[in-house]
Formats: sequence, C-alpha cells, structure tokens
Amino acid sequence: MAQRHSPLHEQDPSHVAIDVARHERGGRTTAVVSALALLFSGYSLWDSSLKAPSIKVFVPPVIQYSSPYNNSNFEMIAVPVTLINDGGRTGTVLSMTLEASSAKHPTPKRFYAADFGRWTMEKTRASAYEPFAPISLAGKASRTETVLFYTDGPDQKPEQLITEPGKYSFKLTLDEAQSSDVLDKLMTSAPASVAFESELRYFDARAFNTGTLPLYSTSGKSVSSDAPSAK
Repeated sequence: MAQRHSPLHEQDPSHVAIDVARHERGGRTTAVVSALALLFSGYSLWDSSLKAPSIKVFVPPVIQYSSPYNNSNFEMIAVPVTLINDGGRTGTVLSMTLEASSAKHPTPKRFYAADFGRWTMEKTRASAYEPFAPISLAGKASRTETVLFYTDGPDQKPEQLITEPGKYSFKLTLDEAQSSDVLDKLMTSAPASVAFESELRYFDARAFNTGTLPLYSTSGKSVSSDAPSAK
C-alpha cells in the first residue's frame, strides 16, 4: 500500500517557512488593529463623557451701548456671546464680568451680567428682560445669548466712560463652577476670558431715548477665548 504524506510534508521547506511567517504577521496585524480600536474607543468615551468641562466664549464684531440716565454713572453694554462646552461633562457659568477702558480712562470700569435680551427703553421701563441666571451646558453643547452688562455700583468711575467717538477696550471673564474632583482641580486652567477692542463711530445721546448705539470690532472679526491675546 502506498504511504500517504501530508500536504505539509510534500511542500518545500522554504514554502513552509514563508507560510508560517505570513500567519505570524497576520496575527500581529490583528493584534495591532485591535489595540488601536480599543484606544480609539477609550478616547471617544473620555472625550464624550468623562472629560472635564471646558467652556469657551465667543464675541461677535458688534456690541451695543446705552447711557439713558442723566447725572448717573449707569451705563449699559449689550454683548452677544456664544458659549461652547468642549468637555464631556456638564459645566456651569455662574456669572460674567466685563471691564471697559479707553486711552483717556485706562483704569477699567467694571460691569456685571444682569439681564438677557435686546435693550430698549420700552422694555427697560416695563422690566421686560429675562434676569441673568447661571448657564448650564452639557458636554459638547453650546448656547448663544445677548447679555446686558450694567455698571457695577456707584463707585465705578468715570461717571460716563463712553461719551465720544473712539476706540474702547473690553475684557469679558467667565466665573465658572469648580469641580470637587481632585484630578479636575489639578487640570483646571484660569477662567475663560476674551479681550477685544471696539470703536464707537458716532455719538448721539438721542439714540438712548429708544435704543442703543453700536460699537464695531476694530478687527472686523469675532473673537474667542481661544485666542492667545485673550488670556
């Protein structure tokens, strides 16, 4: 009876070695692909669900100004803001502050976030604004609001900062709720802030009887807290 030989024995030894090497390479490739998939899945989970809140603020090229009351240091600055939470967990903006100055008055005059909405004297007399309240942003969520900033008390000087055409400097800073997590505290950066310069092109106090005067960004562009100059 003829002796049977397995196909492996009938192959040339060099072919056997090539075949074994091919299977080993295939196994290594599969292991590498599986490891990369696991890493990607872990990163996606961290970025979408576990990453600490990271709120950014954006300001468009035009803001609004009003100074409707005589013999008062009260001024109103309306700033449309867009807030984006780039983190995976919910973050909360507790309040906002705005500082304004000019070449003539370099010491900043402070303003606080008081209301939401478009400023008009009619709405002001009717107290028709939505009061400012802490803003909660889920992970990867965003929100846009027009925030009305009012003079932060009678000690803020000068009485009237914006009284003539010219350039004015602003800095908007967020007050964010702080996490109790130790790791989050170690990784937390300074509160988000954005600095920008705007120009009042004309001044006519009669506009305050009904509305506001616009101030235009000197760059003609929106600005964000990501910009190096905003830190």
